[in-house]
Amino acid sequence: MSGEEEVFVGSIDQGTTSTRFIIYDKEAQPIGSHQVEFTQFYPEAGWVEHDPMEILESVRVCITKALDKATADGRNVDSGLKAIGLTNQRETTVVWSKSTGCPLHNALVWMDVRTSSICRRLEAELPGGRTHFVQTCGLPISTYFSALKLLWLMENVDAVKAAVEEEDALFGTIDSWLIWNLTGGVDGGLHITDVSNASRTMLMNLKTLDWDEPTLKTLGIPSHILPKIVSNSEIIGKISTGWPIPGIPISGCLGDQHAAMVGQACRKGEAKSTYGTGAFILLNTGEEMIQSNHGLLSTVAFKLGPDAAVNYALEGSIAIAGAAVQWLRDSLGIIKSASEIEGLALQVESTGGVYFVPAFNGLFAPWWRDDARGVCIGITRFTNKSHIARAVLESMCFQVKDVLDSMHKDAGEKGEAKNEKGEFLLRVDGGATVNNLLMQIQADLLGNPVIRPADIETTALGAAYAAGLALGVWTEDQIFASGHNIEKATIFHPVMEDELRKKKADSWIRAVEKTFDLAGLSL
Repeated sequence: MSGEEEVFVGSIDQGTTSTRFIIYDKEAQPIGSHQVEFTQFYPEAGWVEHDPMEILESVRVCITKALDKATADGRNVDSGLKAIGLTNQRETTVVWSKSTGCPLHNALVWMDVRTSSICRRLEAELPGGRTHFVQTCGLPISTYFSALKLLWLMENVDAVKAAVEEEDALFGTIDSWLIWNLTGGVDGGLHITDVSNASRTMLMNLKTLDWDEPTLKTLGIPSHILPKIVSNSEIIGKISTGWPIPGIPISGCLGDQHAAMVGQACRKGEAKSTYGTGAFILLNTGEEMIQSNHGLLSTVAFKLGPDAAVNYALEGSIAIAGAAVQWLRDSLGIIKSASEIEGLALQVESTGGVYFVPAFNGLFAPWWRDDARGVCIGITRFTNKSHIARAVLESMCFQVKDVLDSMHKDAGEKGEAKNEKGEFLLRVDGGATVNNLLMQIQADLLGNPVIRPADIETTALGAAYAAGLALGVWTEDQIFASGHNIEKATIFHPVMEDELRKKKADSWIRAVEKTFDLAGLSL
């Protein structure tokens, strides 16, 4: 292939603990990437913040270094780069000044629970209680979602309060913050979000795909601070001068879990689980929006073009997955690196009856208990650090099983696609899936096969697909055919006996119930 014919698509993947930029060729193979971790701030117990300016700088560094690497490998990226896709940690909330471009407070991260008192207040005040907004936005009142974080900033930060009154404030999730800065910032930056990120704010009507006026009125949020909502695959704007790739169109934008669905090519009835800081399981329900009766969220899966049909999803969100491994490493010192947990856990054949529930900041789906706190039960003198390591891995898989059990109840047999053997296949991705033991435990506890693609970074790939689709680099048929090419995938089949699987599941539920109502324990 000559240099003139090379076509590349770049993907900004802005996650909870790190930022990446990955460049893909026309075969959707990565040809250059760079990753940067950034600071996590914990001002108080349960509070988590990021510095939006540090995130912005991490994006700049990643783009520059990835371009350098690809160019050093002989790729003509300067002329071949056609489009940029963006995917991001969802719900994390930023308010900034449109006149200065400066954040008015650190970003409040999705797992931050400082809004619990606002949640309780709204639950008491509103006739529908915790589920007051579910019919319009698909989400319960929870510390998880952006609207509550925005309310906290408006009520507790004087600079935010003043800027909102003076109509100088702009609100956004991380995608909006990045797009505004990438397209000019104070010099004409575009204030934009996409349907998937907007669907996680609690403010978007899932049917109209626009901001819900009655919700805004109830919560006292002025519409002038909100970004415009667009589809996941369309030309949003061009990158401005002052960035490493000026003039390149941003043409794809999705929240990270929705991007992973596209990267995994999940059609109707197919599900994926992404294992990162948390774990996120989404089941594509097609053009039908299913309201959950079992603790799941209704959300937009994706809308791949302004005129494309919307695909909806049922989602189960787990707050602590890979973060529990980081806790073993950073807080307990049981391991020196995250990769060591597999070897440590393999030193024992079971957890020895130990069950660990990482309810560090409460429990998300399907329990929705912000009064829960972490427990480790079943400890005896026989217990050693290998048992605890294995129990941590099992906790990730049990939480995924809880969500999939709920999905099965909500979607029913017709809502799940199965293979010729009648098996429901779970597609997996994310950094933690390199752990073969974790994947085998997951298959065993589910009683279903688990499919790990050759490229586990499907979040960045999904954003690249959406961006390339808007510019004709790929067609939708090509993208969705990719998910059914499983020759290169690794498949984990269950080997655990049904009786043991049921006993372990029952024990896990008992452990989860022990976490409830522990938030008030004395220091």
